[in-house]
Amino acid sequence: MRMKQLFTSMVVGAAAVMAFSSAASAADMTGAGSTFIYPIAAKWAESYKAATGNGLNYQSVGSGAGIKQIKAKTVDFGASDMPLKAEELDAEGLMQFPAIMGGVVTVVNLDGIAPGQLKLTGPVVADIYLGKVKQWNDAEIAAINPGVKLPASEITVVHRADGSGTSFLFTDFLSKTSAEFKTKIGSGTAVKWVVGVGGKGNEGVAANVQRIKGSIGYVEWAYAKKNKMAHTQLKNKDGNFLQPDDDFFKAAAASAEWAKTPGFGVVLTDQAGKNSWPITGVTFVLMHKHQADAAKGKEVVKFFDWAFKNGGAAATELDYVPLPASVVKLVQDAWKANLKDASGKAIY
Repeated sequence: MRMKQLFTSMVVGAAAVMAFSSAASAADMTGAGSTFIYPIAAKWAESYKAATGNGLNYQSVGSGAGIKQIKAKTVDFGASDMPLKAEELDAEGLMQFPAIMGGVVTVVNLDGIAPGQLKLTGPVVADIYLGKVKQWNDAEIAAINPGVKLPASEITVVHRADGSGTSFLFTDFLSKTSAEFKTKIGSGTAVKWVVGVGGKGNEGVAANVQRIKGSIGYVEWAYAKKNKMAHTQLKNKDGNFLQPDDDFFKAAAASAEWAKTPGFGVVLTDQAGKNSWPITGVTFVLMHKHQADAAKGKEVVKFFDWAFKNGGAAATELDYVPLPASVVKLVQDAWKANLKDASGKAIY
């Protein structure tokens, strides 16, 4: 029965992605990349289509693929949870801007462990993903979970198999909290994992964790909630164990210096603050500064402008954090300054 339910869930999820794409016409905007943003992008696209009649064909293929596609000019915009550095943006003639914020969580499949019951720290998770901690009742895990009956079972590590911004956020956090992880694996959208099984997209990691007893993985919070997965607490930089929560994602972003960071390239992992969720991230949208198809470029900007003004409630409902009004103003100013048509005229 459980396998049947999982199969049904995966089929329904796949159908939703196909419907989102197959409804597109030649006049629709096209985007590709981050699976982190997909749930809210799909919701925004549905509402925007109803409001304007204009559609979006977004491919949830991972940040790495999204970066490649926008560089190749095969889509109107790319989406990545890893910001590109200013030098790369300039070399490719791209601009980037933040679209939404959210949290990455660790999820487990353990009998007898309730959602949010298990506590983990960056160093312990790093040792699990380094293959050093192999049993759930290992002394490292037991030491931070007194009174919790931990199973004497092997840990199956689940990670992303594709180029992933979620992996960047996860590995960036682990690299900041474990010198050994930083040296042996490091941070990036695609790293050389030393143990575990891969899943494609947040969807694939979630499905694998649901399928494999004794497993641990990492997904965007919306996927964990939607699939009723057992998340863990995480210890933040100030030493507090937190449950994932919108307010804690906001707390991590509160001190971000958007205006002073080239290309808005803020990374929100391991932020100071007693209420800062340690793996908070931003999805960035990538567009070419010079728009060969000005009509499509204008439509992409209109879509995100509409989302900033009208999509906040939907974002909050799906456990994302909308951009503050001050940051939206910075983004709008960046559109005016950077996005031009073939004649050099601003498209916003």
